[in-house]
Amino acid sequence: MGRSGLSEYAASIDFTYDPEVNTLSTADMAHVLAELFEGRLLDQEHTEQLLSYMQDTNYENLIPAAVPDGVTVFHKYGLLDDELHDAAIVSMSSRSYVLVVFAKGTDLSDIPERTVVIQDITNAVTAALE
Repeated sequence: MGRSGLSEYAASIDFTYDPEVNTLSTADMAHVLAELFEGRLLDQEHTEQLLSYMQDTNYENLIPAAVPDGVTVFHKYGLLDDELHDAAIVSMSSRSYVLVVFAKGTDLSDIPERTVVIQDITNAVTAALE
């Protein structure tokens, strides 16, 4: 596929991706997750497979740690240098929604504080949507 192929694929699902920068905005990440969950990116088998990988990951202390019992979370977190992110599909009994939180700090020393911010945002959103 190559770099140009990635940009072309991104355009085909309605967002812009520059492989030289290699980042997505929170809005673009939310769009990708919504498209994935709605089955518009992959066939059903591969959608289910990818979503299964996005459950019970090795870093569950961000969005998943802050949702109420009985809520299913499919998420992709990122931790690199001064960036801590979590992007999730949160499925409640009657509906699902996408929640994306990107938290940039000064270095890895403030990960605990940013973790609390992500959890607080998650708590506020889930409480408002219950």
